[in-house]
Amino acid sequence: MTAVQRREWLQPLRPPYFVTTGTHDRGVSVSVTADASTTVVEMTVRGGWSQQLGNQVTAGLRRCLAGPCEAVIMDVHGVDDAHGVSAPYWSAAQRTARLGPAPAHLAFCAPPATTLDHRLRHQDTPAPLVFACMSQARIAMAGKVSRTDRLQARLAPRSTSVRAARDLVAQACATWHLSDLRNDAALIVSELAANAVDHAATEFVVTVFRRGGRLHLAVRDGDTRYPQMGADLVRPTPAAERGRGLALIHAVAAAWGAIPAHGGKVVWATLSADPRL
Repeated sequence: MTAVQRREWLQPLRPPYFVTTGTHDRGVSVSVTADASTTVVEMTVRGGWSQQLGNQVTAGLRRCLAGPCEAVIMDVHGVDDAHGVSAPYWSAAQRTARLGPAPAHLAFCAPPATTLDHRLRHQDTPAPLVFACMSQARIAMAGKVSRTDRLQARLAPRSTSVRAARDLVAQACATWHLSDLRNDAALIVSELAANAVDHAATEFVVTVFRRGGRLHLAVRDGDTRYPQMGADLVRPTPAAERGRGLALIHAVAAAWGAIPAHGGKVVWATLSADPRL
């Protein structure tokens, strides 16, 4: 990892963690998509390898790792790197994901029989997982993601679904003995679900799961637009039926953010019973 990349990793991040797709000149781009719970994230990297592209990947990866993701698949088929000079960067990213506060699996999808593929597979340090195609990588990563301590519901875009989302949170907190988090989690999921009903107006998926002492809440809807940041984040709006908007989430959650999903987005928030987490 270069000095610039190291500084990127060391600079503190602050919520909200909004993951966006970045496209620059010469077709350089990094696109990101997540599953409904954001536990599996896919990053597709395109363009000639450069420091700029590396910094762009670093920024996106850090925001992904700040959320509840457990596995990241990095598709580097579109990276123009005939001599594999980017291999040390990818290895450093893999170690960072594996050794971070909330360790995540990082796999690569690389063109076979290329110098980059060879250098990724043959290293002195533990070699990362490398696959020839995304379907293989998805199957492998699905097997590494925990399916326990997880509740999920698909809901219609109507007001009664907000109550259903709260009920799902209540069930999870009761089952996992997290009564101290129940009220805050209910407030947050009410806001996330209400936003899906009022603004996205599409079916949405609510996921509640716990990992490493944290409770994660995620709502995936069919609208690509992110929550609007503004005065609402700093100065709560007047009390409404579902709470106080983004300001409530920002004040209560240990972390929160948004990430693209296929045909929509996921907005997530994390709560912790232990303030050190």
